[in-house]
Amino acid sequence: MPPLPGFYKILIIEDDRVSVMALQRALRKLAVRNDVHICHDGIDALSYLATEKASGVPLCPHLVILDLNMPRMGGLEFLEAIRDDPLLVDLRVLISSGVEIPQRVEQANSPHVTGHLHKDRPYESLEQHFGAQKAVYQGSLQPEELR
Repeated sequence: MPPLPGFYKILIIEDDRVSVMALQRALRKLAVRNDVHICHDGIDALSYLATEKASGVPLCPHLVILDLNMPRMGGLEFLEAIRDDPLLVDLRVLISSGVEIPQRVEQANSPHVTGHLHKDRPYESLEQHFGAQKAVYQGSLQPEELR
């Protein structure tokens, strides 16, 4: 069953196809049925967000899973680009990396970053994030167990 209108959209910004497939598999395993859109770098993601904003759909997507190292525009540059946009103020960003959050992410001082997703353990990372942020996602994610 597709999510009801108003449910969070998920935007994955990742250039590595295998990592994208692992994230999609983890979301399926968690039975998260929300719309997922894939962008392969920060420039593609900004273009997608501009289209979403222009459509008048409020605050979509709501959850961004962001790789740091990508061609053309990486994760830190993407965070800088969205930092002061009032229409994107409620985006929640999970930094996706193969190591602990680098110090430079902390230096980015982005209000959007709400957690870290370890690329080697996407299922466990997402499960932990959704559980810890239960109040934020209340009524916005499938399945019932996450409500």
